[in-house]
Amino acid sequence: MKIKLFHTTLVQFAALLPATFAGAALAQTTMPNTFQPAKIEHQTFHDWAKTPPMGWNSWDCFGTTVTEELTKQNVDYMAEKLLAHGWKLITVDIQWYEPNATGHDYKAGAPLTMDGFGRLLPAPNKFPSATNELGFKPLADYIHSKGLTFGIHLMRGIPRQAVEKNLPIKGTPYHAKDIANVDDKCPWNPDMFGVDMTRPGAQEYYDSVFALIASWDVDFVKVDDLSRPYLDHQPEIEAIRKAIDKSGRPMVLSTSPGETALTSADHAATHANMWRTSDDFWDNWKLLKDQFARARNWAKFSGPGHWPDHDMLALGAIRMTTKTPGTNFTRDEQITHMTLWSIARSPLIFGGHLPKSDEWTLSLLTNDEVIAVNQQGENAHELFDRDGLIAWVSDVPGSRDKYVALFNTRDRDTKSDEMLDIHVDLRTLGYTGDVLMRDLWQARDLGQAMGIVNTPVHYHGAKLLRLHPVLP
Repeated sequence: MKIKLFHTTLVQFAALLPATFAGAALAQTTMPNTFQPAKIEHQTFHDWAKTPPMGWNSWDCFGTTVTEELTKQNVDYMAEKLLAHGWKLITVDIQWYEPNATGHDYKAGAPLTMDGFGRLLPAPNKFPSATNELGFKPLADYIHSKGLTFGIHLMRGIPRQAVEKNLPIKGTPYHAKDIANVDDKCPWNPDMFGVDMTRPGAQEYYDSVFALIASWDVDFVKVDDLSRPYLDHQPEIEAIRKAIDKSGRPMVLSTSPGETALTSADHAATHANMWRTSDDFWDNWKLLKDQFARARNWAKFSGPGHWPDHDMLALGAIRMTTKTPGTNFTRDEQITHMTLWSIARSPLIFGGHLPKSDEWTLSLLTNDEVIAVNQQGENAHELFDRDGLIAWVSDVPGSRDKYVALFNTRDRDTKSDEMLDIHVDLRTLGYTGDVLMRDLWQARDLGQAMGIVNTPVHYHGAKLLRLHPVLP
């Protein structure tokens, strides 16, 4: 098998490509593909997230301390610098209802802001526009005025303080004690009891919660303490699905945290738009390396409206509550992180404080060719794993092109070179002739190849390529 490489200019490269690179359709390829996506029955709510959601979440950078002002700072930045690249979602994460929350931890017995029906409300000292029973509606209006969408975090269950007060369930003769399972407690957050869905009033409670959230014009809800243990929480997952649908407002549903059981994949995909595949992900190389196996295992269940979620992008100014908020990932590791999430089509939810983003971080979020891999790639799956030298591939819709991601996850031997070659036999991609290659992170063409492509990749680094077969 020969290899042939030569340099072409970007203009020449573009001229050789068919109209598909400009968006026109091309006849479908007959290239072999052994990857078989799972057959997930289409649900109406799948239309609410046809591509992986892209946005920002307050948890990594602010923990429980996010405020209306901090949220608006991220809204303004996203609208100005990221909206044009597809980023739209702004999510206020946990404890927005706790007035005195601090850091990334929780306080047992801390007073929570609720209405008379046991439904959580934004704490006015953190979200001043929420006074006079307006809730999140004014903040949602502000976010929508910028062309963005709005999401909130919610804990599974009913507030323990609502149970202690035995507050009524709106629109029913039942009360909090009638539906609460006081033996069902989240192991890491002390706010809630589980809801026993066999009891009268239980579904009506969830209906009332999501009716309230819908009245705030919320577009996205991340429900926590739900994905694990999945089977135990399945009745509440189904209740939440019913409540959202009954609310009359399209709200994308994300379940958290993982690791969601693979045996529950079909149920997750038919009740939620996103579900977590791991515990909280942070800027640690071991955690990133561990995500490769999860991404491989979950790839077949990924598709329009149902996305395995590998958690937030631990990039930029995370941990704003500390003296050193920046990510601990090296630049090569950041490229690996963003490349895996992109090729695997995980939702892209940025965890850093956007206004503190440097030019490097901004460049990671505004590379439209990389974003297209996440938003448009099809049939993404791992091609091989050769002792930590990993390749992924996905199809470019409407064309014979392929996206190929190459990862060197090995740890560098002090005596070894800075990079290792990763070899890809183009026949395994269905190519028997020449292909044109483009490096998406570098935004430059690499010339033409045939046979076996050898690509050098830094330790802990990645390359992301687009391959286009040269037509005879």
